[in-house]
Amino acid sequence: MPQPVPDKTAYHHGDLRRALLDAAELVLAERGIGGFTLRECARRAGVSHAAPAHHFGDVTGLLTALAALGFETLAASMREARAGIDDPRERLRAIARGYVAFARRHPQRFRLTFSRSRLNGDDPVYQAAAGAAFAELEAAIRLLHGAPDAPLEGVLRAALTQSWSVVHGFSHLLLEGHVAHMTDGEGGVDALLEGVIASIGQPAP
Repeated sequence: MPQPVPDKTAYHHGDLRRALLDAAELVLAERGIGGFTLRECARRAGVSHAAPAHHFGDVTGLLTALAALGFETLAASMREARAGIDDPRERLRAIARGYVAFARRHPQRFRLTFSRSRLNGDDPVYQAAAGAAFAELEAAIRLLHGAPDAPLEGVLRAALTQSWSVVHGFSHLLLEGHVAHMTDGEGGVDALLEGVIASIGQPAP
């Protein structure tokens, strides 16, 4: 059944940019990065094929904007998960849940966000969004270790890398279906996740 084409006159101000990002996410989910085109995004949004180029420049620009949105969504998911939690260890574990929740809710956005393919890593909006997301995890590690202003090195850097590796690795394995055989029984994925999260946030040595 043909998809309805939106009324172009309905777009105003930032609506067209948002519509193009929404269309881009649909195309990405169906075709992957390799089959992603500006023309198809324009068709899905019901606008001229020149519209995406006007707003984003090229395919790299649009994918980078979508990846930046991914980092923004990730940061928001972590902030929401740790809201109201004061205990440093539980705060870190809540952030880990928020990280995995983002991957589960937005699998294609998650994959693109951490992809190096066809993204402009020097884009300032992308860099700022990535930095804000990373800062959530770093701040939790610093709080746990009582080191708000210490250089990010040694034990502090190792703890941050370990925690990030755990939550990101679990998210990736989950999306790729590699942990399905380990989720049988009561609790399923959530129970497995809690067991994994228990491995992070150990007391500082």
